[in-house]
Amino acid sequence: MSRPLAVVTGASSGIGAATARRLAAEGFHVVVCARRFDRLRELAAEIDGTPFACDITVDADVTALAAAVADVPGELRLLVNNAGGALGFETVADANLSDWQHMYDVNVLGTARVTKALLPLLIASGAGTIVVVSSTAGLVTYEGGGGYTAAKHAETALTETLRLELCGEPVRVVEIDPGMVKTEEFSLVRNRGDAGAAAKVYAGVAEPLVADDIADCVAFVATRPQHVNVDRLVVRPLAQAAQHKVHRVADA
Repeated sequence: MSRPLAVVTGASSGIGAATARRLAAEGFHVVVCARRFDRLRELAAEIDGTPFACDITVDADVTALAAAVADVPGELRLLVNNAGGALGFETVADANLSDWQHMYDVNVLGTARVTKALLPLLIASGAGTIVVVSSTAGLVTYEGGGGYTAAKHAETALTETLRLELCGEPVRVVEIDPGMVKTEEFSLVRNRGDAGAAAKVYAGVAEPLVADDIADCVAFVATRPQHVNVDRLVVRPLAQAAQHKVHRVADA
């Protein structure tokens, strides 16, 4: 018997890779998607999954992804829209609008593009789930985060709208909003490769969340009985009470 299928975008590192591993352990055949095919190939070999090179900002790539998923044995039961990211901390007055455009293209239009392409397969399964890995930045704004918070607020609006529009269809829509998660790339990319600046984000935080914590959340919502929909799951480390309230200790 074929295993149920899951598609995970942004699976070449961080939360995406951790989620792919966890879903494979839960019995899914995972189609792992990202731009860096060398990493995907290694991950797919590790979890007995299927790698697919895909830039979610490119229509042709996503169309090809949908065709490839349709050819994999089994029913598509789960889509994890994980690909996203942030660039910079400039104020609105000093905004680099090309960075804003990139963040919107990846976080919002990329999520919409992949969801639109795979939705027919999810509906056809009779028991589909769409998980959108957004951010607490989609719920709260902060100085220096205008481009990222705008994109994530839009992604939250997209997710809420999709849930309304799919009412009556056999597809759940779940939003997971992580707070401070320490991964190998997110802060480094946002700080444009400045490793020192990236490390300062987590300085003094004894136990930030890690990728496996979010993968655990994805697995939890995806494996509830199909009539149970977790609309939104906000998850932060104990040290982070709110976007601006983080407990830091000198020796962490």
